[in-house]
Amino acid sequence: MDCLFCKIVSGKIPSYKIYEDELVYAFLDINPDSNGHTLLIPKKHYLDMNDIPLDTLTHIFKVAKELKVMLEEKLNADGLTFIQNNGDVQEVKHFHLHLKPYHKNNDIKDVKEIYETLKDRD
Repeated sequence: MDCLFCKIVSGKIPSYKIYEDELVYAFLDINPDSNGHTLLIPKKHYLDMNDIPLDTLTHIFKVAKELKVMLEEKLNADGLTFIQNNGDVQEVKHFHLHLKPYHKNNDIKDVKEIYETLKDRD
């Protein structure tokens, strides 16, 4: 399988990881729409909403809820949007949830700078 996200999970492609557990992996989008634009993916390959088991989906949203709080607090976000695409609008064919912090001043910073702000999350 030639899946970009599977390669990120396996470490074949580097990423700015901000969270990982036994089921999911979260990393910063390298072409962000906003500061802190994060992708949350299952480690196991699932195509889309029709393919992913409900227990995995539930876990993804549990983690998303925790990441939402962290992203808003660490990045002083004014809100956050969740986006999950399926079918033709899904660019990478591996289930993923976008977490896009909203900032009134959407002055996009370098991903490395955002990563440094987030990596010390405790």
